[in-house]
Amino acid sequence: MSYKNHPLVIAAMESIDVAKSLSALDEVRVQYLGKKGELKTLQAVLKSLSDDEKVEFGKMLNGVKQEIQEFLRHKKALIEAYELVGPDIKAIDVTLPGVRALPGHRHPLMATMDEVKSILVGLGFRYDDYPEVESEFYNFDALNTPDWHPARDMHDSFYTTKGNVLRTHTSAFQTRAMKNFGPPPLRAMTSGRCYRRDEIDASHFPIFHQLDVIAIDENISFADLKWVLYQLASGLFGDDVQLRFRPSYFPFTTPSAEVDVMFNGKWLEILGAGMIRPEVLQAGGVDSEKWQGFAFGLGIDRMAMIRHGISDIRLMYENEEAFLRQF
Repeated sequence: MSYKNHPLVIAAMESIDVAKSLSALDEVRVQYLGKKGELKTLQAVLKSLSDDEKVEFGKMLNGVKQEIQEFLRHKKALIEAYELVGPDIKAIDVTLPGVRALPGHRHPLMATMDEVKSILVGLGFRYDDYPEVESEFYNFDALNTPDWHPARDMHDSFYTTKGNVLRTHTSAFQTRAMKNFGPPPLRAMTSGRCYRRDEIDASHFPIFHQLDVIAIDENISFADLKWVLYQLASGLFGDDVQLRFRPSYFPFTTPSAEVDVMFNGKWLEILGAGMIRPEVLQAGGVDSEKWQGFAFGLGIDRMAMIRHGISDIRLMYENEEAFLRQF
């Protein structure tokens, strides 16, 4: 039987509720449960009752005492928690479920990069990381772009005090790969951050991600390049993918092409490609009379935007949880 509605319990609850400290709460305890408290006064009625009435009255007294003790214990716990944590405890609803830490996952840029790398590894290309801080030789000169070359204007960006440059494209790895792995045949790739002095808008950012690929062998041709690109595009966009090759110019390849993919009824540029120039092969210590090769580089940011329907590149660098949680 519950005694919560007993007048003494109701009065005790009101006093307990307004108590703001442990000392004030103890005063309430003494007032109702002490030797001269309200409950003790009520017990005096027992003397005037019959034996049967005493049994029932005694049960009531014990029930009232237990209800008051329970409210005292609950209030004491709240006051102790308040004193431990401070005023902010008012903002905590202890009846709500705890806040769960959601599991992490790959950023859409990194997930796209990993998938591209996986497809190319399956085609026989080896992956290695290369420096983000490069010398002018590897970033420009070895790629047939001396300091007087007009194509260098858009790449002259961020330099260190020692004259090195934050790489402006992952193509800077090509000469290093040729030197590191000795005589061809060679199939290599790298990926990572690049840096250019671009104005920030929906499609440009000073930091972006590229993946660069080279293949060097005897009798390798543009047809081999097209086959690899179709295999890569099919793995990313499906077997019905459509590619378009447009003549273009790069200092380090000839012939060269910009490659577009049909996406949502429109052609979108995704990469540049071409046959490696003899000057670049020679800079890497490769005999251009015996060996030839192709190279291509693609923007990982653009690939991720196409695959996920992202319209603004800035979203991928703002670290906004609501945006990233979609992927």
